[in-house]
Amino acid sequence: MTSTFIATLTATFHLLSPLAAAALLLAPCTAAQAAAAPAPAPPLTGSAEAGKAAFRKCASCHQVGPSARGGFGPKLTGVIGRKAGSTTDYKYSAAMKNANIVWTEQNLARFLAAPSDFIPGNNMRFWGIGNTQQVADLLAYLRTQ
Repeated sequence: MTSTFIATLTATFHLLSPLAAAALLLAPCTAAQAAAAPAPAPPLTGSAEAGKAAFRKCASCHQVGPSARGGFGPKLTGVIGRKAGSTTDYKYSAAMKNANIVWTEQNLARFLAAPSDFIPGNNMRFWGIGNTQQVADLLAYLRTQ
């Protein structure tokens, strides 16, 4: 914003009563403004088969399946719907234990894209997955586990 715009905005709000200024700030957007807002992208459909192939990168630290156990990372069997930091066979960071989130598909997608941004201070030493289709594939695979 330019300083001229800010000065004009400030002068305008000084002329209004506090109630009128609050009404302007809290007013809902118009239909034209709402129509101009971009629609959220539809969720990607993942392939469990492609996700199984992509999971090979994860398998160096994580296990899935009936005999899975925690190792370098926690087991991921049944991860969707589980509270973060809740399995007993892995030593989680304080950040993960205190995150107070449930691993929904949306939370997992955000975590897989940027683990240290989603839960700062977690132990996962992984940069993240920038390919949204690969994340969708991994989620499709994890749904089967």
